[in-house]
Amino acid sequence: MIRNERQYRTTVRQRRLLAGALDELAGPSGFLTSNGESEPVEHSAQILALQRASLVGQLADLDAQLQEYEQLRAGQLSATRVASLSELPDALVRARIAAGLSQRDLAERLGMKEQQVQRYEADRYASASLNRLREVVDALGVEFEGDVQLSSLDAP
Repeated sequence: MIRNERQYRTTVRQRRLLAGALDELAGPSGFLTSNGESEPVEHSAQILALQRASLVGQLADLDAQLQEYEQLRAGQLSATRVASLSELPDALVRARIAAGLSQRDLAERLGMKEQQVQRYEADRYASASLNRLREVVDALGVEFEGDVQLSSLDAP
């Protein structure tokens, strides 16, 4: 997940490099070797197909991250589903981005240093107290809707 503009720019650069590597694979030699030695043709074709598939998969992952960040930044996403408590940290980051707030802006709203917000987001709020999470939710204007599933004490 892209959390800030610096990560966004890094991801754009990485995507450009991977796209260039994919273009090289489509070139005349079409085969990237790590040791410079020639391979039998059947092995080369298999390795080439695996290299292409790997790059295509990595590009698809980066494209999805870039698209989500750009949509959040543009205000095109207004809700995110949280099916468990473990998904809350990413939802808070999404809420911050959708609100048009930088990590510095959120830190100012919370009366803390930007580095603390960076740490919270980097460790997915693992070090934040419940009270701090409430403050973050309030600062972002996040609203929750849904059910909490209760389990019976008799259940195994």
